Amino acid sequence: MSADGAGPGGAGPGGAGPGGALAPAEAVRRAAVRIAALAQDGLAYSVGDPARDYDTARYRQLQDVSVQLLAAVSGADEDALRTDLGGDTGYATPKVDVRVGVLDAAERFLLLRERSDGRWSLPGGWVDPGDRPGEAAAREALEETGYPVEPVKLVAVWERDVRGKQPPLPVAVFHLFFLGRVVGEPVAPQDLETLEVGWFGLEELPELSGARVVRAELERLLAHHRDPALPTEWD
Repeated sequence: MSADGAGPGGAGPGGAGPGGALAPAEAVRRAAVRIAALAQDGLAYSVGDPARDYDTARYRQLQDVSVQLLAAVSGADEDALRTDLGGDTGYATPKVDVRVGVLDAAERFLLLRERSDGRWSLPGGWVDPGDRPGEAAAREALEETGYPVEPVKLVAVWERDVRGKQPPLPVAVFHLFFLGRVVGEPVAPQDLETLEVGWFGLEELPELSGARVVRAELERLLAHHRDPALPTEWD
């Protein structure tokens, strides 16, 4: 999963400051993400309609305002932000990322070290059009760790900003977390994204790739592993 972001957020989960209020920069970032989505929605219904050329021009201006705001609060390059925001068309919806937690008999998590930042994560990534979420989770696990994995439970649907993932992104993201089990012998993982693979307990975790997974999410996965009757969680 790509974690190119729009810079630092606030002090706590989701950019929260003292008392749970959003830090000013995080509040501005979230407003800018919303403006970008509204502009994309407007363009979806106005582009190509000569009677709405005025609207189209205004929506493009709103897109540019959102880029300027995101760059101002993050220090990110405006051209890079325009590329990120311009890659999606049609009605704006959150992106969907899947992660799969696989634990062994010693309650150790299957983790991979990401080539992009040298830190560790659960296997997972963006869901592609045409993918079923469970299929995407199984495919990502096999490609990134070499282990054939079968998802057995949807543990949670969590919103990235609420979870306090860093760095913030210029789009909304939903994370789908599955529990999975190994269903075959491992093979060599693809080396495009993975540096190494290992098994780690909660008390021996390596440095996590905070853009992808945080300790609190692993704790909830472990709780569901121990008690499969726990209900699915969501924000």
